[in-house]
Amino acid sequence: MQQPVARRLYELVEPIPMVNFAADEPNEEMAALGFTNYWDGYFAGRSAPLGRVPAEVVHAAFYNFADGEAARHVPKVWETTTPEAAHAARQQGCVAALRRILGDLVGTSGLAAAADLLAQASISAPTEGRVMYAALRALPMPDEPVARLWHAGNMLREHRGDGHIVALVSEGIGGLEAHVLSALDLGIHPAESFGRIHHLPAADLAALMSGLRDRGLVDAGGRFTDAGRAAKDRVETLTDALAEAPYASLAENELERLIELLGPISRRLQETGSA
Repeated sequence: MQQPVARRLYELVEPIPMVNFAADEPNEEMAALGFTNYWDGYFAGRSAPLGRVPAEVVHAAFYNFADGEAARHVPKVWETTTPEAAHAARQQGCVAALRRILGDLVGTSGLAAAADLLAQASISAPTEGRVMYAALRALPMPDEPVARLWHAGNMLREHRGDGHIVALVSEGIGGLEAHVLSALDLGIHPAESFGRIHHLPAADLAALMSGLRDRGLVDAGGRFTDAGRAAKDRVETLTDALAEAPYASLAENELERLIELLGPISRRLQETGSA
């Protein structure tokens, strides 16, 4: 059975914006602004397109952080820099990482063509109900091909993320619960050891797992029940369906060309472990 278009593109596009979390250059750029820890830089860089909004808005838009985590960073980060400078630093660091990792692919006609097609897709979806995507859409599209590739990939990542939140809400699955289901889907057990939640207080983790057991989504051993597996599958299916819109703007031959062009870019990023 052929994968949905959005799933095929997700696997090819995701490594591009993921350099923000896996490479050194973005962290170095945020540190140069004056941030002394990773999470200040994360919240400043990712929320920057939203502007100086309250922590409650960032918490709602990001969805999958524990209560109070956003408030430990927002609005404090804006005492160090501005949203405009934070976004510029994030972009500069990601572009530098992509240039280093992609090496001889930079400057090729293939990368430039991939950036152009990805940019076309990234500005072609409706913005209604897509808070993070809409915020990024309001920013100028870079002209330089590597920066263009990153910005378009980042927009598509946040577009998919906005849709993923819709899918989670439709199933009544909270942000922290989503981490548990993702951990189990990745084969991580116990799910409480997953990197996105393992730092939470033991009592909070126990309450989180207890709630999922009460709803029949995990069993007594903390593994998927049939109902939990089905709920996770429905979330992923709906996420893929909601992520299709950007690619509808591309003709069939353009879509196949984009898939072809992204192949070596995505492979290079995955091979280096920086994606």
